[in-house]
Amino acid sequence: MKRIFTFVLAISLTLISTQVLWAQRADRVASDSFTQKGKTLFDSEKYVDAILNFNKAIDADPDNWEPYVLRGRVKKQFGDVHGAMADLNKAIYLNGNLAEAFWQRGNIKFGLQDYYGAIEDFNSVVTLEPKHEGALYKRGQAKLNIEAYQEAIDDFTKIIELNPKSVDAYFFRGVLRIEHGQSDQGCLDLSKAGELGDLKAYEVIREKCNSKCLVGVSSEN
Repeated sequence: MKRIFTFVLAISLTLISTQVLWAQRADRVASDSFTQKGKTLFDSEKYVDAILNFNKAIDADPDNWEPYVLRGRVKKQFGDVHGAMADLNKAIYLNGNLAEAFWQRGNIKFGLQDYYGAIEDFNSVVTLEPKHEGALYKRGQAKLNIEAYQEAIDDFTKIIELNPKSVDAYFFRGVLRIEHGQSDQGCLDLSKAGELGDLKAYEVIREKCNSKCLVGVSSEN
């Protein structure tokens, strides 16, 4: 009798576990469906409808990290940076390997002048996606704001290694090098930025660079 009871109990628990599993799968399917609809609305700039669908996605499955990231982006679009931060924090709590969530949160922190916090998030982005130019660029700017000048130069150098035609990276590295005793290298960076189409680089060259750096540039320019 005891064996029969144990057998029946085991079957019952298995059935309950199966039902729970199927219910969880159904919740995730519903959540993914609302998330996808929200994405489409977001891309169409229908932000209110998008956020309502992300709400439904989260209601259907609170452990689905994706709608938190997307809802955070909508809130950021509306200027609700604290609400956006809360959603991104939740997404990162659910999945610590979300480069997009760290990227979005880092940008919010940068806008709030929390440069150390922004650098920490951009570090996470670069760890997860070493070729993320945006994170390297914003991290370099954040380092510039905390006066970590050589580290900022290093970030702009990494961008140039990834993208030899990055005008902004050449410009910022050039200015930083000039301001920190690397005048010849800085002038060459500015020259490259100008060559790539950044005319303001030539203004800085006229102001900051000596005649040695201006070989080949006519006085009319």
